[in-house]
Amino acid sequence: MNNQTKLAIVSIMVVIPLVSIIFYNTNARQEYVIYDNSRLQVISSFSPLYEFSQIVGGDRADISLLVSAGVAPHDWAPTVRDVQQMQRSDLIIINGIGFENWVDRLSESNYQGTIVDTSMGIPIKNTDDGSRDPHIWLNPVFAKKQVQNIALAFSDADPKNTKFYRANADLYTDQLDLLDSRIRTELSGCNRDFVAFHKAFSYFSQEYDLNEYTILPTNNFHGQVTAKTLEDIILTAKRLDIHVIFSEERLSSKSSNIIAEEIGGKVLSLSSLETYDETYVSKMTENLENLKEALCR
Repeated sequence: MNNQTKLAIVSIMVVIPLVSIIFYNTNARQEYVIYDNSRLQVISSFSPLYEFSQIVGGDRADISLLVSAGVAPHDWAPTVRDVQQMQRSDLIIINGIGFENWVDRLSESNYQGTIVDTSMGIPIKNTDDGSRDPHIWLNPVFAKKQVQNIALAFSDADPKNTKFYRANADLYTDQLDLLDSRIRTELSGCNRDFVAFHKAFSYFSQEYDLNEYTILPTNNFHGQVTAKTLEDIILTAKRLDIHVIFSEERLSSKSSNIIAEEIGGKVLSLSSLETYDETYVSKMTENLENLKEALCR
């Protein structure tokens, strides 16, 4: 950043400190907002953590979404403008487990705030290929832990509002408890086997005693679907009497449609909730309804 640019930014913040300044990244359709600096300035890496942070922070923190809705977090990398925005924040909320592969580079750029890894205290699964599975947010029990980790970080950064942050987290945890209870109750007594597109639902399956089979054998949805892959999953579906094949939002359903046609079944959607415009509870409830249709027949 040159001296003229630095001077311009300082001038703006001195003249209108309480007015929001919005920057647009035309390539990623991102929106940044800088608010009143008397409140915590927080950036959350992707949709679930953005929602959790908003709930915990309420009106005592200004929360920005780093990876905007509609952009796959797996594919995202920060621009110079993104890094400048992050440098101005007090806290950056991440999922951890390697999900945000840009974090190490941020640390190397002498970031002065706190990077909050919401996976702390959560047992992490390794996949068959030796990588670590980052999809902890799809397990509501682990999502509760992420919410509590966010509340703890907010309290550490802003001690005078500790009770406020903890109360918000506790109220939302009650909602997640209800979601967890509903999933357990409504899937009780149903079949346990389902076919998803890629290994995004391992934590969910472990929590609710389900057996996840996948078209792609890894937790990376960029893997290649081969003829052998399709043949194997078709044989598995027939052997287990599976009649629903799940696709994922914003990903091609071509492979799922081919398998469904071969087994005389149909395709439904499971959301991995990496990006959404609704709420965590509503999206997870949609997943539950589709799982019930597949498993509770």
